Amino acid sequence: MRIHLRYSLGCWVTLFGSFSASRNKVVTQAAAVPHLCCFRKTMHYQTEERGHPNSPDYRIYFKTSEGKYISPFHDIPLRAEIEQDNDVPAKKPKKNESEVLFNMVVEVPRWSNAKMEIATKEPLNPIKQDVKKGKLRYVANIFPHKGYIWNYGAIPQTWEDPNHTDKETRCCGDNDPIDVCDIGTQVCFPGQVIQVKVLGILAMIDEGEMDWKVIAINAKDPDAKNLNSIDDVFKSRPGHLEATVDWFRKYKVPDGKPENQFGFNGQFKDKDFAVEVIKSTHEHWRALMQKQINSGGIECKNVSCCESPFKFSADEARDVVQLAPAFGGAYPLSPEGK
Repeated sequence: MRIHLRYSLGCWVTLFGSFSASRNKVVTQAAAVPHLCCFRKTMHYQTEERGHPNSPDYRIYFKTSEGKYISPFHDIPLRAEIEQDNDVPAKKPKKNESEVLFNMVVEVPRWSNAKMEIATKEPLNPIKQDVKKGKLRYVANIFPHKGYIWNYGAIPQTWEDPNHTDKETRCCGDNDPIDVCDIGTQVCFPGQVIQVKVLGILAMIDEGEMDWKVIAINAKDPDAKNLNSIDDVFKSRPGHLEATVDWFRKYKVPDGKPENQFGFNGQFKDKDFAVEVIKSTHEHWRALMQKQINSGGIECKNVSCCESPFKFSADEARDVVQLAPAFGGAYPLSPEGK
């Protein structure tokens, strides 16, 4: 067993372990819980791999430190700072709303090519590699970059509603949790849950669908204390944000698709705007979980959202994972992923 320790906001630990039927990773961190969900105390997360890496059956499932399986989409809270206990709301934070930390579920590590993503239409929403036309999907290298140029993932408990038309861009949501790019220096691993500081947002339009890209930094990154706005990123990291727009514009072109477009002429909006977008997608997620809106095929099963008709038991959640193939050896990596 290999053990690695990381500390974030005073209580963040990561451990790696290997087991016969599955491989587990443990991520321990403080997390806040919105009113919709029942979890009240500090949460700890583990990941469990099933199937064969580099194959269509590979999945990364999430569970608490007590071994209860959860959905990273629905059961990991949106915000990472304010805790509640015994159903008593936490004291109002001293920071303003735009300075609150958010949880990020890392799907794709920086400099890698495999398009890993939360499986929004599978029970418990594990991370899997996207498949198109029967083949595992990899993003091409956009010169001069190798793979994704940041840690890429999603903010839990958000949903870009395909039934909602954005008033600014006149585009509907892409039916996924909101995407986030962590520009920190640490290279993360798929399934890692980190706390991020939001800096701004980019309005990407992907084949006519709204696909917001939140720009954020790992709260434990050495640069986090110096980066407080999107302007700070422009000043301290020349070319980084311009490269981000260029990457998102072109990354599908090698697959024969047109360049992506952007709202606001490709200009980044500030963190206050970004937080408002996140809040809006969280409200859409709440409506989804309370069955107030068409789900668009999203799998909404969860173990913690008390008001949700989709809540199911820990035993039912365990049964979902046990039906998945046991963890096995990695298949050879496709040349596209190297």
